[in-house]
Amino acid sequence: MLGIAITVAGAVVVHAQLAPSKRGLSSLEHLTSMARLAAIRRAQVWRPTDVAAMDIKAGPQGPGAFAPNETVTCDYVDKAMSGGSPKFDCAINAEDEVKVKYGQSNGEVYAEVGATRLLWALGFGADRMYPVNVACHGCPADPFRAHQPRQDLVVFDPAAIERRMSGKTIETRPDTGWAWPELDLVSEAAGGAPRAHRDALKLLAVVIQHTDSKPAQQRLVCLAKQVQEDGSCPETFMMLDDVGLTFGKANVLNRNVLGSVNYDGWSKTPVWKDSDRCVGNLPKSASGTLEFPVVTEEGRKFLAGLLTQLSDAQLHDLFEVARFPLRSKIIGAKHGTTVEEWVEAFKHKRDEVVSRTCPS
Repeated sequence: MLGIAITVAGAVVVHAQLAPSKRGLSSLEHLTSMARLAAIRRAQVWRPTDVAAMDIKAGPQGPGAFAPNETVTCDYVDKAMSGGSPKFDCAINAEDEVKVKYGQSNGEVYAEVGATRLLWALGFGADRMYPVNVACHGCPADPFRAHQPRQDLVVFDPAAIERRMSGKTIETRPDTGWAWPELDLVSEAAGGAPRAHRDALKLLAVVIQHTDSKPAQQRLVCLAKQVQEDGSCPETFMMLDDVGLTFGKANVLNRNVLGSVNYDGWSKTPVWKDSDRCVGNLPKSASGTLEFPVVTEEGRKFLAGLLTQLSDAQLHDLFEVARFPLRSKIIGAKHGTTVEEWVEAFKHKRDEVVSRTCPS
């Protein structure tokens, strides 16, 4: 067995170089470390969209899409769920089982809709999240905390249903995801994303205050329908898998009430920690992997060009469809109870990105 050493953020990471798999798409979830590294090196993080034409209120369309505030009827699936936010699986029919996030006080119900719609509109990767009401047959009253007793019908309002971004997960073992320093392993020479795209993604994570940035919250996917003869994927993509703790203030313990749709925390947190050197203002949480990223001028300029294409109407739709004002009322906030307040806070952050020139 051979090995290769790659320096990531000052640390040397040794990857075992093993023979590539030839088993097809299913093998992508059990890659060797070396094959995973090769997939990261040629990964993209952005795809072009017509930003100004994106219907943020309707969101991503296609099979499985739901209209805003649609009532979705399903049957409870008794399954253990990971993480700390209330969620459960529910079967719409025998072939369609979905993840439901629920709870008026659960900030992720609101934040993940807003963050994924923003990422999608700008061309970055994210799951499809739909703001709905769920009528669940056979659900317990609070299924994340107690699987019994079951009830004939429980209505969860508000709720959000997740549809995963298309593509096959690439990993060496379940839920390994990718850490933010691994973005620096992407090589444009190997066919991967240019520095401008990667730095723009880092800066966008700062703008939305993506506090829970542990590896499991990001996913490496294969967008190709078939792998190559050597078992590798010819089209890989690095995306954000869970952005429920956003639009608040990044904090060490990833506290939901502070880190997820908290207007005061978000609106009062500047984009730059050091504006002269273009250091993004995102402290690392206890589980996080992204900390005060340094952004290049090409990355800042690229994100600025995307953000300035968003109209006031689109921004209004973003915060309205994600129901941010309801979240503010639930936590008893004095501010952030109107869509207009959120729009103005976003535009202020956008101005911080647009008006800055980073060192070359």
